[in-house]
Parts: sequence; structure tokens; C-alpha cells
Amino acid sequence: MSQHVATKRLTAPDILARKGGEPIVSLTAYHAHTAAIADKYVDFLLVGDSLGMVMHGFESTLPVPLDLMIMHGRAVMRGARRALVVVDMPFGSYEESPSQAFHNAAKVIKETQCGAIKLEGGRRMAETIHFLTERGIPVMAHIGLTPQSINILGGFRTQGRTREQWALIEEDARVVTEAGAFSVVLEAIAEPLAARITRQIPIPTIGIGASAACDGQILVMEDMLGLSPRVPKFVKEFGKVGAAIEGAIRMYADDVRSRAFPQPENTYDMKE
Repeated sequence: MSQHVATKRLTAPDILARKGGEPIVSLTAYHAHTAAIADKYVDFLLVGDSLGMVMHGFESTLPVPLDLMIMHGRAVMRGARRALVVVDMPFGSYEESPSQAFHNAAKVIKETQCGAIKLEGGRRMAETIHFLTERGIPVMAHIGLTPQSINILGGFRTQGRTREQWALIEEDARVVTEAGAFSVVLEAIAEPLAARITRQIPIPTIGIGASAACDGQILVMEDMLGLSPRVPKFVKEFGKVGAAIEGAIRMYADDVRSRAFPQPENTYDMKE
């Protein structure tokens, strides 16, 4: 008689416990199939609001609604079995007040069954992070370049290039840690500053365009696969999937137009 052994899913405390240990591996994911593939290799999957740009053709993350995040969060949870799944809180869903943030974060947790949420902001979000964590919602923080603030920042630029900028970013890292975040994404932060923050705080730092000295790294999956038309300079492409897809579609179109499309059997049975 066979026994089914359930796979234990990683949790926010598991990620927290990795501080200073084996590097934490993470990627974005937006649908079930890629989540299932990545699940074997990563520690957490982020359902990022970058899906607005990557999948829906928006110019920024700002138009993404909460319900869209929930829909994609459900899909990723169906695909992933082992990795912690973290869902981004989109612009306008948490900034007004801690109570607004709790209402919407609880909706995300309930409807997707994900293990944590992520929100952007340092000092200005400390009260909200504390409010959420005190009420049972694990929070991943996000400082440095915060894409939801792009209209204020004036573009996608590296943060902390000058020493004069360091103190405020270090303060952001300190206060989100004290507020109860279990980890913090450092985006587009100058390498010496990101390494310094990683040494200073007791929670894991997850770098994206920051220092290799961070406790972990995250990339947008489509960027590292070569699917995105424009990627940041720091991104290494680990595949040429976009070119492979285009080549396959070209061959399919040629087959159809030449009436060489293979139909060995007139059946819809699935291949074994």
C-alpha cells in the first residue's frame, strides 16, 4: 500500500532563518506552468506587480489592480508546491492607512492562500508593516528603487550612488526590520551600500540590481529567459526563449502555408 508524502512548503520564518547562510534563490512567476518548473529550484516565488508590464503591456506597474494580482497569485499557487509564494500589493491598495493595507492583504492571503505579501516603502510604511505583522500577515519589504514611486523618482535609476544618500536608505532598512518584516528587497542600490545594509540588519536582503553580497537574489523570470524586449543592464540572460518561440512560430506558419502541417492521425488524443 503506497503512502502519499505531502511536500512541505517553505514559510516566511524559513526564509528569515536563512540570514547569512546559503544564498536565497528567487524568481518572479505569474502563471502555473512556469511556477511548477521553477518550484524545484527556488526558495520563494514572487507574484510581482511587474506582471502589468511583462504580461499585460502596461508602461509601468501603476495600473495593476488588486484583483489581477489575486488571479495570478492563485495560478502560481496551483503550480508551486514547495516554494514560498509572495504576492505584491499593487499601487493604491495599502498606502492610505494600516487598516486599508490589512483589509486588502487579508483578501490576498485568503483568496490565493499565499504565504506572504510584499509592499514598497521604508520609513513611510513602517507603521503599516508593524500593523500587518502584529495581525498575522508576513511582510516582505522593498526599498531602494521602488517602481510604484517612479513618478516621484523620475525614472529607473540606481539609488545610493553618493554617500549623501546612504543614511536615508540605511534608515529605511533599519525601520522595516524593526517593524517586523521577515526580509527586504534591495532594488537598484549601489553595491557598496547594499553590502553594508546586508551586514547591518538581521533579516535577509534580496538583491535585484544590488550587491552580490545580499543574502539572496531575485530576477524577473522573463528578463533572465530572454523574453523581455528591454531589460536592465545588470540582468544576465540565462536563455534565449524569446528567439526560440519566434523560431517555432515561424516554422509553424511556414508549415501551414505550405500545407505541410503534420496530421498523422485524425485524432485529438493526447500524446503519452
